[in-house]
Amino acid sequence: MTLPPRGGATFRPRFTLTILYFFAFLLLFCSAIALPPLTEVLRSTPPGPEQQAIAREAARRAVAPRLPIAALASLVATGIGIYARVLPGFRGAR
Repeated sequence: MTLPPRGGATFRPRFTLTILYFFAFLLLFCSAIALPPLTEVLRSTPPGPEQQAIAREAARRAVAPRLPIAALASLVATGIGIYARVLPGFRGAR
């Protein structure tokens, strides 16, 4: 005896995907902010442990004051991606 097929709800982790997309965009924007100072450190400092310490400090100084802007930009990018149905996982019917 077989059970009739169910037409019930399917699992769609929209909240989890939203959080993942937000943090992915945040990482992308923070990386874009930190890239110019890190490139400058790479060009001006010889390789070694001191270069790593200088690079860490340069990245922190570049990203820390702009972190709220990057968070707001990732929130906007996630919202636009969901609204325009561009992000995978949100392409179905609303």
